Amino acid sequence: MRKPLIIALDFPNMEKTKHFLDLFGGEQLVVKVGMELYYQYGPGIIDYIKEQGHGVFLDLKLHDIPNTVKQAMRGLAGLNVDLVNVHAAGGANMMEAALEGLVAGTPAGQERPRCIAVTQLTSTTKEQMNEEQRIIGSIEESVLHYARLTECAGLDGVVCSTHEVSRIHERIGKGFLTVTPGIRMAEGETHDQKRVATPEQARRLGTDAIVVGRSITAAENPYQSYKKVLEAWEGVKI
Repeated sequence: MRKPLIIALDFPNMEKTKHFLDLFGGEQLVVKVGMELYYQYGPGIIDYIKEQGHGVFLDLKLHDIPNTVKQAMRGLAGLNVDLVNVHAAGGANMMEAALEGLVAGTPAGQERPRCIAVTQLTSTTKEQMNEEQRIIGSIEESVLHYARLTECAGLDGVVCSTHEVSRIHERIGKGFLTVTPGIRMAEGETHDQKRVATPEQARRLGTDAIVVGRSITAAENPYQSYKKVLEAWEGVKI
C-alpha cells in the first residue's frame, strides 16, 4: 500500500486553496487542513476538497476537557475526513473520550476517521521543552512516553518527528501509525521547524506518512515539486 504524502494546505483563503488544487488536475492527493482554513470556512472547505476526490487530514489538535473533546469529535466524525488529531498532553481520559466521540459520530456503514495524537511539535527544542513546559529529559523520552500513553488510550498513532519513529515502532509495533511533519528537501529552508528531515531520511527511518508544506505549496511549480518530493519519498522514478 502506498504510504501517504500529505500536503499541508496552509493558505490564507479559499481562493488560493482552490487555485493550488486546480494545478493537480485529476491527481488524487491527501491534504492537511489546519486551523487557518478550517476556522475561516468550516465544513465547507472539507466538502469542497472531498468533492475533488482528495483524502483529508483535519489537523485541529484538540486539547480540552474530555467531554468537550468527545462532543467535538462526534461532530467532526460526520465530515467524511480520513484522519483527525488531539494533543497527547490532554491525557489518557481525553484521548479515550475523543475516540468514543468519533465512534458515536461516524455514520452507519462508514469507517471512522483514524485518530492520532500530537506528541512534541517539530518546532519544539529540548531547551523549550525543559524550560517552558517543565518536562525534564530528552525530546525522544517525552515523545516515547506520549506515544505509549496514546497507544494505551486506543488511538491509531502519533504525530512525531522522523527522529523518533524507529524507537516508537520498536516499543509499540509497526502497526502504530507515525505521521511526521518537518519534511524539507535537502536544499530547502527549515523555516520555523527545528527537528526536520528529508523525504529520503523519513523513508529510511520507517515513517508511515509525511506532511509537506512550503516545499510544495510555495514552490514556483508546485506540481513539479510535488512529483520531486514523491519520488524522493517513494524511492522510485515517477
